[in-house]
Amino acid sequence: MSTWELLPTAYVVTAAGVLGLLIGSFLNVVVHRVPAGLSVVSPPSACPGCDHEIRARDNLPVVSWLLLRGRCRDCAITIPVRYPLVEAVTGAAFAFTAWRLSDPVLLGAALVVVAAGIALALIDLEHGRLPFAITGAAAALVAVVLVAGLVAGASIDLPVVALSVAIWFALYGGIWLLTAGRGMGLGDVALAPLLGVVLGLWGLGPSLVGLMAGFAVGAVVVVGLMSIGRLQRGQAVPHGPFMLVGAAIGLFAGDPIAATYLRTVGLV
Repeated sequence: MSTWELLPTAYVVTAAGVLGLLIGSFLNVVVHRVPAGLSVVSPPSACPGCDHEIRARDNLPVVSWLLLRGRCRDCAITIPVRYPLVEAVTGAAFAFTAWRLSDPVLLGAALVVVAAGIALALIDLEHGRLPFAITGAAAALVAVVLVAGLVAGASIDLPVVALSVAIWFALYGGIWLLTAGRGMGLGDVALAPLLGVVLGLWGLGPSLVGLMAGFAVGAVVVVGLMSIGRLQRGQAVPHGPFMLVGAAIGLFAGDPIAATYLRTVGLV
């Protein structure tokens, strides 16, 4: 039995949640700076109102915002509630992922995509694009997780992972080619194989469910927005968040959904 398997589930979930809070604080920086072409490491975070560098004690995820009552310590400008929300959501997402996934390789890869996915979804909703810098960094980290797993002797079905990646890339790349970039952006095409890797680690069934779920969720949301007049025919809608929601469905509910579908069509 490995050391990982000896760790209590509550310990792993708690550690993942705390890590998620810290990562969420960094994601706030990423979401603000990457679209502007700024460095995410320098200069240190500062108040947008008075430009005073944020003190370490005022940079604790969620807690500092609550203690400061949502205001800057120096100029009392209001700090948007989005910042603690991103931190809290990331922490909760990390904890939930650790609770649902026990395999260390899959968990490590999934946490990378969860963090990158939150940043990408927020940027896509605000700016309508998925920065290659974030997708590329996430892909590199997932590759490190896979290599570390292989070196440690983890059981990884590489043919299934490769097939999953190929399917995701072929579908999104095909749509981009057939529509000359009008039906899908290159950011979506770049994100597709990354999601294919993580879902492929779980299995081909969850991968296919996640792939189709992204389009299904997108269709439901678009139809809903059009029906209430919030979206006009032909108006562009960011697809990245739908891809990520679909991937989450595949990761956390893909197996039962795939099994139910196969039973319904009489294949099992």
